[in-house]
Amino acid sequence: MTIVPHASRVDALIRRLDEAVANADANAVCSGVKRVLIETIAAGADFLDPSYLRTAPDRYARRLLHRDPAGRYSVVVMVWDRGQGTPLHDHAGQWCVECVYQGRIRVTSFLLEGDAGAGTARFTPESIVLAGAGEAGHLIPPFEYHVLENAGDVPAVTIHVYSEEMTWCHAFFPEGDGWRREVRQLSYTA
Repeated sequence: MTIVPHASRVDALIRRLDEAVANADANAVCSGVKRVLIETIAAGADFLDPSYLRTAPDRYARRLLHRDPAGRYSVVVMVWDRGQGTPLHDHAGQWCVECVYQGRIRVTSFLLEGDAGAGTARFTPESIVLAGAGEAGHLIPPFEYHVLENAGDVPAVTIHVYSEEMTWCHAFFPEGDGWRREVRQLSYTA
């Protein structure tokens, strides 16, 4: 029997994430998940199967790596070709830890002014972070509004751990002097 290093590294990542999400406090969970992702990627960024690393032609690719059977979290791999990114969006009230696996990502965080659900929302750009391989950040509602974009000339790959499976979010689009909110159903890329 041949042992596949990719599978064993992913299995080890999942075991460590299982331990990290055992805490009830969202800040502690996010800190633990962030540490696991950073340490796993620092040990060598070659543990994802190549099928997870393919770009998609029309938008960033989104592939489910793991769904916790107990429903405590999910792990999604996203691949960003040159020029690809998200609209301004939230995480539907979920915490999330995002870590760069390959390439460079630009994360622009926004501060919501008022109520996002009342007509046109208003946002103020809060910070811009350029992150490279092994760098991670986290979002805990209500501080969850951001844009992710490939910041380089080659495809970038990120690993996202959500507090549950994220199947939808709110996306925001410029309209007049504010931002119009839409519910976006999320799907996985083949």
